[in-house]
Formats: sequence, structure tokens, C-alpha cells
Amino acid sequence: MSAVERCEVAIAGAGPVGTVMATLLAKAGVSVVLIEAGPDCAQDLRASTFHPPTLEMLDEIGITSMLLERGLKAPLFHWRDRASGEAIEFDLSEISDVTRYPFRIQCEQYHLSRALADGLDSYTNADLRFNSRLLHVAQDDTGVDLSVETMTGIDRIRADYLIGADGANSVVRKWLGIEFDGFTYPERFLTLSTKVELADYLPNLAYVNYVSDPKEWLVLLRVPSVWRVLVPVNGLVDENQLRSEENKNAIFERLIGRGADVETEHRTLYRVHQRVAKSFREGRIMLIGDAAHLNNPLGGFGMNSGIHDAFNLFEKLEPVLKGKAAADANLSLFDRQRREVTHTFTQTQTKANMSMINGAKEDGHEERRRNLQAIRDDDEKRRAYMLRQSMYQSLKQASEIV
Repeated sequence: MSAVERCEVAIAGAGPVGTVMATLLAKAGVSVVLIEAGPDCAQDLRASTFHPPTLEMLDEIGITSMLLERGLKAPLFHWRDRASGEAIEFDLSEISDVTRYPFRIQCEQYHLSRALADGLDSYTNADLRFNSRLLHVAQDDTGVDLSVETMTGIDRIRADYLIGADGANSVVRKWLGIEFDGFTYPERFLTLSTKVELADYLPNLAYVNYVSDPKEWLVLLRVPSVWRVLVPVNGLVDENQLRSEENKNAIFERLIGRGADVETEHRTLYRVHQRVAKSFREGRIMLIGDAAHLNNPLGGFGMNSGIHDAFNLFEKLEPVLKGKAAADANLSLFDRQRREVTHTFTQTQTKANMSMINGAKEDGHEERRRNLQAIRDDDEKRRAYMLRQSMYQSLKQASEIV
């Protein structure tokens, strides 16, 4: 049997949230082991939006400049009516008095996690292990024991604390037995990516567009290499049919009138959930990111809120590790702040965004359009709306929870 290894903090999951957390700890001189079941940082194509406060946070670990270089700067976002072509525009440059980054950056999330993973090599106190699958977790009053499967055996790690950043199917959360309450949307989401320039066919297209329609709503997002088209599809239909050439042709035919000519780089189908863990902390184990909460992608809050979890947890955990604060008080505060904000802001706002774009299936499509116009046309309401959509309101709310 292998010897037991020691570290101050173990982290499960080397996605954007886990690599951010590991970098914060390594930078502070904490010994950290980051384990990832996959062979590298997965190329997840879902998250691609970085909000202004997230860019400010990531500046603290020196990675925002890379995102600015690789990504697209998107100060504008549109709510569009598909039938009329009307675009209700919001411009984040109007909140330049509260942020040095008054825009979204559109950049695939794996660029962040891979760059941070590479950067961990420069820290002697950080150990990133790919192809390492967490099998078992047990904690006592003084630490957490982990059993980790590798290609050649089972590694045993003893950590002072464990952080589960291991996604929606979190092994850490499952070992803790924490309920993951919520629901799954009946429809699936299909993402099609193409190099065809959609702006050549759809006038006045922003980099970020939420397109409402009674029959088929859309999200149109530009990232550096492609346009991503997100559409809802019948969850009961066979997956191969949903990803088929025939279905792709039909979607683009309705969108730009030339479906058969459009080549796609990816066709990704996934279920969408609204779920929140009953607790983000149990003893010496914490949950962050998708392991703690899931929401639909409308608004780009998922990855960003996970990164906000990481910064909040680091703020509470680092003084505990340095012997400057009591663990229970600080870590309970992390749990209260991030769990309450998840319920009252992220979950509420993503549901509202879903209703806004999908509302045409109900009777309120025209009313919602008028409400958005009223927000756009009122200086005070427009500013409050943009601060909410860019996640400043959620951070302010969290800071007020004691």
C-alpha cells in the first residue's frame, strides 16, 4: 500500500473553477493538490462569457490579459425579436464608472483552465494530477482522507481541507450525501458552432444575442473562432436525429435561409438543470461551481458564479490556514453568502432570462418585450439592469450577508 501523502488543501476538478481555486491557494503559499479524472482540462464548449467583475478578479492572478488577447470584447448585448428583427440593445460601456472592464469577454472557458493549469507548474507547493479519479472521501475533526485511482494504483492523500470543484456529477457532493435540489428542463439544448459569418445574413448582430420567438428561440454567441447557435430541442427525440444533418439544415434554413450550405464545427446536445446543493460546506469539505449549483446558460452566469465562489472561499479559507481566523465562523460565512446569492440572484435571474426568451410560449411575449423596452428607455432602470446582468448586484448582496 502506498504511503499517505500530505497537503493543506486538496481540490477535485481541474476545470475553470478548480484551476482558479488552486492558483489562488498556490499563490498564497498553501500546499495544494489538484486532481482531475480526465487526461487534461476538458474542452467544454458551453461556457464562453466572462463578466466584468470576473475579469477584475482574474486580474489578481494575472490571467485577464490572456483572455483580453484571445477573446472578443463585447460591450453590447441584444434581446432580439425574431419575427420583427427588432433589437433591444444594452451597452455595458455605460457602467465604466464602476469597472475598468465595461464589457464581456467572449472566450472559450478551456483557455482559462488550460492556461492556469500550465501556470501551476511554476509553484513548488502545487501539484496538478491528471488521470486521477477520486474514489473515496472521509473526514474527521483534523482532516480529510482521499483515495485516488491512477493508472498504476491507488494514491492516498491526507488534506487539511477538501474542495469539490468536480462538476455537476460531483463525487465529493455524493460522498457527503448532500441533496441537489431543483429540476431539469424538459427540452434539451443543442449547440451548433459554425464559421459562417451570421452577421452577413442578420443585420445589426451583436456578439451576444438572445432571440425570442414563439416557435423557436435562439441564443447567438460569437467566440473568436465560430458563431455558436443554441436552440431548444424536444428532449424525447432520438439524439442522433437531433444532431443529424437534416436537423442542422432545418435550423440554419430557418435562421439564414441556406441550411444545407452551412458546415458545423461541433454539434453538442445537453440537458439543462436548475439545481442548488442544500449546503456548500460540511466540516472541512466545501463545494464550489457546478458541484454546488447548476443553472441554465442564459446570461452566462454559470462559470462566472463558480469563479466568484472560488474567490469568496479563498477569502475565508486563507486566513484559517494561516491561523488568523476560526474555521467554523469563516467557512460557515462562505456557505451562507454563496448559497443565499445562488438562490436569490443566480437561480432567480437565470429563470427570469429563460422566461424572457421562452415567454412567447405563454401569453406574455409582447408584455415582456415592452418591459425590456421600458428598461432600455429609462436611465435609472437601464443602469440597474446592467449592473444586475453583469453580476455586480450579486457580489454586493453577498458582501452584505453576515
